[in-house]
Amino acid sequence: MAPYYQILAYYDLSSIDDPDFEVRQQKIFFKDLDFKGRIYISKDGINGQASASKEATERYIQWMRDRGFLNTVFKLEPYHEHVFPRMTVKKREQLVALDRKVDLSKRGVSVSPAVWRELLDTRDQSTLVLDVRNEYESKIGHFRGAECPLLGSFREFPEYVKSLKATWDPVQTRVMMYCTGGIRCELYSALLKEEGFELVYQLEGGVIGYGVEEGSRHWTGKLFVFDDRVVVNVGGEKSAPIANCHHCAKPWDVYYNCAYVKCNCLFLCCPDCLKVHQGCCSCRCASSGQIRPWSLDAKPFKRLSYNDKQVLHEDRVPSPELYTS
Repeated sequence: MAPYYQILAYYDLSSIDDPDFEVRQQKIFFKDLDFKGRIYISKDGINGQASASKEATERYIQWMRDRGFLNTVFKLEPYHEHVFPRMTVKKREQLVALDRKVDLSKRGVSVSPAVWRELLDTRDQSTLVLDVRNEYESKIGHFRGAECPLLGSFREFPEYVKSLKATWDPVQTRVMMYCTGGIRCELYSALLKEEGFELVYQLEGGVIGYGVEEGSRHWTGKLFVFDDRVVVNVGGEKSAPIANCHHCAKPWDVYYNCAYVKCNCLFLCCPDCLKVHQGCCSCRCASSGQIRPWSLDAKPFKRLSYNDKQVLHEDRVPSPELYTS
């Protein structure tokens, strides 16, 4: 029988006085556990995605509870293998790269997946369903009728609010925002409130939580996730691709990192085109002479920093829609 694992997604925005100490404590705890993932810690809280054996998952959750993380909601999903290559715990200045301080006491109203579905059932012309994710995420799947900003990084969302205020009445508009696991909405809902939007609602647990409780109702396409699976079905329900291969435009929703070592951008590609272009997103990359080994396995390569990608892509053919976060 295949090993039984749990995929964990969680965050807690409780203040952490000494992030460096918390990083050390987490690393010590994971030392002998069957646990792999990526955990970021800052003074603003903790944000984690991981996979672990069932026993290790239970031990970790209880350990966190015993140490005061009582409000942390762990979203769990069974899976047949690890979805991360290693265990990483790091200190970060920002849990989410917004590049702006917001007053988290002004966050929007958090609504359960069931209430969210009801709100979608009854929405009217004064309701804005807002996808608070990057374009490469929303293009392969989103709630039907949602506004999906053509942005390549969450850092661009503070500026984006200006266009919202120009086209939507901040007082009369009911904003329903969602993201993958919920943490980006925590920050952006507070930002929208600061910018004058009064009726702001956010999906509790994000699309991950919605899929667990409500399946794929009102959803189209698949969900981008930040682990080795890359793309998954929402609520376990299979769906047809709503996006297209970057090269031939065939309906496709599998992402790869460009095999050109200095590019590394995410792009949608069918198996035939992947072979023709040697795992690259453009002819220019394919002819660079610096192509790393690639395969039809879509597990992600290590991604470049945001600044490095901005510099790299200034003179490249692929559009910003291909950037990673």
